[in-house]
Amino acid sequence: MPGWVSGLPAGADATLAGILGLLIGSFLNVVIYRLPKIMERQWSLECAEITGTAPPAAESFNLLVPRSRCSNCGHVIRWYENIPVLSYLFLKGQCSVCGTKFGVRYPLVEAVTGALFFFCAWRWGLSWTALAWAGFAASLLVLALIDWDTTLLPDDITLPLLWAGLIVAALNWNPATGLSQALWGAVAGYLSLWLVYWAFKLVTGKEGMGYGDFKLFAALGAWFGWSALVPVILMASVIGAGVGIAMKFSSGLREGGYVPFGPFLAGAGLTAMVFGPQAILRVVGL
Repeated sequence: MPGWVSGLPAGADATLAGILGLLIGSFLNVVIYRLPKIMERQWSLECAEITGTAPPAAESFNLLVPRSRCSNCGHVIRWYENIPVLSYLFLKGQCSVCGTKFGVRYPLVEAVTGALFFFCAWRWGLSWTALAWAGFAASLLVLALIDWDTTLLPDDITLPLLWAGLIVAALNWNPATGLSQALWGAVAGYLSLWLVYWAFKLVTGKEGMGYGDFKLFAALGAWFGWSALVPVILMASVIGAGVGIAMKFSSGLREGGYVPFGPFLAGAGLTAMVFGPQAILRVVGL
């Protein structure tokens, strides 16, 4: 598909996309931290409404308000302290006022988002296809980290990701997946994990995964088509099992002894985007 910009030096389009990805990655850090808290506040308001009690008093809190600040001293992060990756390195990963350490995840998310955007523009040029896959990659990164932190896969991201996959296929922005493949991929993705969930629950009496996993797998089916579901779920399961075993032996499992499955589905989706779904089957010898 033709790009939006012509006449740029070789690699310049990908570099521009990578810089944009760094900036977007900074915002993704905000989404990863705040979206679960916004959901919790909404649940509290709904519970208060149902029970007829007064809702808890709280300041405005969304993805834009209030401004980012140090969790220890309340220092509001200035714009020059929020330059992706560079500010973290310059400040040595700590608050400029109280010296509280900031997690290394912040620059890592920015760097990974920049690398993913760079890849999308390098592969597809500055085009609608590249924009679509960059949005796909950013969404999976956010979902993976939110699920790892909270075991939540917000509908605010999984459902738009599912619809976006179908729309991208309908607009022919995803040449590898036609609308029919995307539609049946979404259906098969949801139903397959739904059936596994109920089979496991009937046999063990326990819930092996959440409904968010069904929706995420449906979204992956919409983006890659039904034929990609087997390699994607295979890779997610193998990596998930390996990480779970490693965490068990290192006593890293959280209370209840479970590991969320969403991060591994997201990781398999990103791998399929970069290398192609069939490459996963070749790696495992199928």
